[in-house]
Amino acid sequence: MILWIYSKALFSTWVYYAPERILFDAGEGVATAMMSRVYAFRRIFLTHGHVDHISGIWNIINTRNNAMGDREKPLEVYYPKGNRAIESYLNFIRRANPDLRFSFTTHPIEDREKVFLRKAGSFKRFVVPFRTKHTSGEKSFGYHVYETRRKLKKEYVGMDPRKIASLVKELGQDEITYEYEQKILTISGDSLVLDPEEVKGTELLIHECTFLNSKDRRIKNHASIEEVVETIKKSGVKNVILYHISTRYIGKIDKIIKKYEKDLEGVNLRVVDPNKGLII
Repeated sequence: MILWIYSKALFSTWVYYAPERILFDAGEGVATAMMSRVYAFRRIFLTHGHVDHISGIWNIINTRNNAMGDREKPLEVYYPKGNRAIESYLNFIRRANPDLRFSFTTHPIEDREKVFLRKAGSFKRFVVPFRTKHTSGEKSFGYHVYETRRKLKKEYVGMDPRKIASLVKELGQDEITYEYEQKILTISGDSLVLDPEEVKGTELLIHECTFLNSKDRRIKNHASIEEVVETIKKSGVKNVILYHISTRYIGKIDKIIKKYEKDLEGVNLRVVDPNKGLII
């Protein structure tokens, strides 16, 4: 399993990214659904402070504190600095749970601040938050997951691999290749449609798509499929997951999505069913 996503707009949203054992958001029922896997993640990244994205934190903490799992494993929560709803809720949890058996730390972070997940030699993976537009007066983030990779310098492209291996031994890797940062995952959180430039180059885009018909949107604080399709086309992203879909479309999702097959030709598109979630 790489991803486990549950998202029913207004009720509960959470995304478990298994390769780095990260939970993005923590809506109601996440601990119940994950059961023993509630010990799997070390970090939670919150996109904003609405109840359907944060209410599951208390249950996570209670489960990890009392169930028969690894009570020594720390839990870290990262959130947009200055988000008062999140800060109030986390403070309440601390007061309600004064005797935790594990380390529970919270980290307010800024736009574009790097949070390192893994470092091993030249290999690094890290999370970078970016500002999104959701509701007025509330700071909200989307998140990129990056990893560092190496690529052959232009003058060595097409050279015999044996010759390249020999040059690496002779001159060193830094003389033959260069390091770059690759976006491997982008998650929008609840937001208006993301700028194509923000998501350009990501290997997987997880974008909210509350409205499968823009005419159903009365307040502009979520994305519509028409807008998301345009961002996908302009950014050139090839792997996309749509989530946070309104329950008004249950039973009609596949039929509506089918209308956009031609616009999204060549795109591997998956949709999170509001009732079933998605595991891949």
